[in-house]
Amino acid sequence: MRHRTVLEVMTHRVVTVSPSTPFKEIARLLVEHGISAVPVVDEDLRVLGVVSEADLLRDTSELPSLEGRWAGVRLLSRERGVPGAETAAELMTSPAVSARPGWNLVETARTMHREGVKRLPVLDDTGRLAGIISRTDLLRPFLRGDAAIRDEIEHDVLAGTLRLAPGTLRATVDDGVVTLTGHVDERGDIPVIARLCRSVDGVVALHESIDYGYDNLAPDVEQPRRTPAAGSRDDVPADRPTAEAETPVHGRNG
Repeated sequence: MRHRTVLEVMTHRVVTVSPSTPFKEIARLLVEHGISAVPVVDEDLRVLGVVSEADLLRDTSELPSLEGRWAGVRLLSRERGVPGAETAAELMTSPAVSARPGWNLVETARTMHREGVKRLPVLDDTGRLAGIISRTDLLRPFLRGDAAIRDEIEHDVLAGTLRLAPGTLRATVDDGVVTLTGHVDERGDIPVIARLCRSVDGVVALHESIDYGYDNLAPDVEQPRRTPAAGSRDDVPADRPTAEAETPVHGRNG
């Protein structure tokens, strides 16, 4: 089972600005390209920070109303006056929260949520800008077809990772919603199976209706007894002496 990485879904051609790019040029780029933020880079494509829509709006929100009153808390632009930010260097949030090409999409989504951002610049091994990934990019795996999702579950998860015999479980997929049916030996296997199948890229939700032969999650339940192979030591009845017991033990003087 393989998960998509940032490298596979990120935008490689990135709209960037320099530290000296003026406010209006940044606003024009955001509107023209339909994006919410731009990385600020130096001549070596090293990311110095990010200017977002919020950074631009925060600066204009510091202006007084037409009546001359301040709305809410008076925010100073880096203590330089109101408003004082004219260039990307003055507007940007720095240091920028970034991602790496090898990150999986779950890790990337968690970082965006934790940091409260909509997109992340992606840095290569040298620390230079390699691309950018947005929330929209994270949705791309959900465009996978149902057949591709089902094949990965059946071949990679059920047969490959879990090594279940063919026909043990059956997976159906409808608009990304997976339904698992079948029978397993132990109840405790079901949560593991469901978790692995749910983690397949493109799965929206998962439902299972899996029967089991033995409830190994219930307390104080005796393990099921195996039927011993014919001829084994376990096949000897309890009231029948073993070969060792049938052989008399003679002492030295016997």
